[in-house]
Amino acid sequence: MAGPNTITLNDANFQSEVMQSSVPVLIDFWAPWCQPCLKLAPVIDELATDFVGRAKIAKLDIDSAMELALKFDINSIPTVIIMKGGQPVARIGGISAKAVYAQALEKALQA
Repeated sequence: MAGPNTITLNDANFQSEVMQSSVPVLIDFWAPWCQPCLKLAPVIDELATDFVGRAKIAKLDIDSAMELALKFDINSIPTVIIMKGGQPVARIGGISAKAVYAQALEKALQA
């Protein structure tokens, strides 16, 4: 359910795609049964296109990666976390406007 520029995260690629990334990574914690998550999906895919080459945009299905969801204390979905240098730098719960995510990514790029 990810767009062409959106990375699908799992236990196998999380370390290389997120923790070792040289650019900020926006992670959308979601699940296929979550209606608000499905509404957010097109926004996430648009961000992936907008930030191609500058940041990574990724989706993590909490049902298939429960340990990672627990590690990041995901209590409700959708939750978006922006990582930089292997550390969370922003957390946005629920659905927000595309501009909110874009501003958080721009801030991470400038930090």
